[in-house]
Amino acid sequence: MATLSGAITGSAALLPVVASDFLSVNGTESIDFLDLVAEPQASELQATLSPAEVRPVVAPPAAELPKPKLKVVPEVVKVITGEASWYGPGFYGNRTANGEVYKPGTMTAAHRTLPFGTKVRVTNLWNGRTAVIRINDRGPFIDHRVIDLGQGAASDLGLTASGIAQVKLEVLR
Repeated sequence: MATLSGAITGSAALLPVVASDFLSVNGTESIDFLDLVAEPQASELQATLSPAEVRPVVAPPAAELPKPKLKVVPEVVKVITGEASWYGPGFYGNRTANGEVYKPGTMTAAHRTLPFGTKVRVTNLWNGRTAVIRINDRGPFIDHRVIDLGQGAASDLGLTASGIAQVKLEVLR
């Protein structure tokens, strides 16, 4: 009991608390009891700590936002114009020159010299349609043609009905 009375007299008096204590004078607006708590000042805190325990306040590191992803416009390294043709159903299931299995709807093409994997923007000069196509085969084997398109590419460019079209090839890097 002696310790309890010492704690009471040494710090503060304990009084019963009721809900009405947290209401304002007119009884309608509640009081935030955290506003009644006094925060210790820095000098008071330092007086209770030894010099070895006192450290400067360091702000947390600033959060780094990820860099925005920019859509890079490919560079055109070469432009070729000429006649294009296409190949399709009779070749499905066969292997292309780079070893891939030729499937319906692929956005691929055959070119005589461009490296496999090269991306080419092909524009049908007769209707203005454009598609980006990947080179994965060799051809065409008709002298005056510049590219032989897979069925998917030919369909996108609108030249399956005519079989051929004048095109512009833009080799992309």
